[in-house]
Amino acid sequence: MSPQAGWILKDEIAPRIAAVVPRSIQPVGVEDHQELIADGITMAAKMIDRVETQGKLGKVSASNIAYYTLQHLKSGRRASGCSSADAHGIQSQLNGASRLHLMSEVVSENESGGEIHELHDVLSVDADDPSTIASRNLDWAVLMQNLTKLERFLVECLTAGMTIREVCRLVKLTKRMLAELQHQVACKIVEVMGSDVLQDIMQVPTWRIGLDCERELMACRSDRRQ
Repeated sequence: MSPQAGWILKDEIAPRIAAVVPRSIQPVGVEDHQELIADGITMAAKMIDRVETQGKLGKVSASNIAYYTLQHLKSGRRASGCSSADAHGIQSQLNGASRLHLMSEVVSENESGGEIHELHDVLSVDADDPSTIASRNLDWAVLMQNLTKLERFLVECLTAGMTIREVCRLVKLTKRMLAELQHQVACKIVEVMGSDVLQDIMQVPTWRIGLDCERELMACRSDRRQ
């Protein structure tokens, strides 16, 4: 794109798009007007570059380019494409084939207490996913098969919350012997579940961090209202 075409885009086309979009084009799904304006300017830039390549820059006015860009936006076209087969695509949403919602969309509100429930509160729970629990149970079943009777008893005692001293009294072993037994169990756990098993256990899922942040934000808003 030449500097002349860039000036036309910046001074004549972009202001028209920015002025018309908030008044005439309704966002679809999770879009907003600023996103539509950015998409429109991108599409207009492609259009004016194509016009300039064809040698018609002086024959096609800025108002025409802005007009057809706005018509494209109204019909559901976007700078990233307009596939009707994509569930996230604007064409699919305009056709009624799919529908997108914000995870922070309010689905219910308690008028007396001021408590609100957003979409992510309805779709998500703090418990682990059932598939994760099933996979973990399978791993533990394989691990327990590889342990001796004494090692399995040690694991059961530690998972029950017993202290090392209490376990020593039950199995009648010294702390040193019990530490060696713990090391053997740890080696077998790493062999079955991988060397990064402890890191995976301690790591908080990213989706849960996002939910916690959203809940803290809503709690702060509720405190300010009160």
